[in-house]
Amino acid sequence: MKTTLIPAIAGFALMAGIGIAAADEVIVTPEQQTVVKEYVHKHKLASVNVLGLELGVGSTVPDTVELQQVPDVKYRYAVVNDHTVLIDPGTRKVIQVIE
Repeated sequence: MKTTLIPAIAGFALMAGIGIAAADEVIVTPEQQTVVKEYVHKHKLASVNVLGLELGVGSTVPDTVELQQVPDVKYRYAVVNDHTVLIDPGTRKVIQVIE
C-alpha cells in the first residue's frame, strides 16, 4: 500500500505545481495589445538605462523606473534599455516586450 501511495502523492504534488505555475501566466488579449501598441507609439518616452538588467518576460524592473499608465489597461509601460516593455505594476515584472 505504501509503495503505491508515495508515487500517487508525488504525482498530485507535481500536478498542483503545474496548476500554480499556469495561474501565474499573464495573458494580454489581442485588443489590449493593439491599444498598448497604438498608445506607446503616440506617447514616446526616453529610454531609462538600467545596468545589469537582463530584460525579458519575467524580469523585474527596479523602483527607479517610472511606469506610465495606458488608458483602459491595467498594465503599465516603460522604455528600459531601449526596449518598450509592458509591466505588471503590482509585481513590477515584465509581461511583454513590445516590438
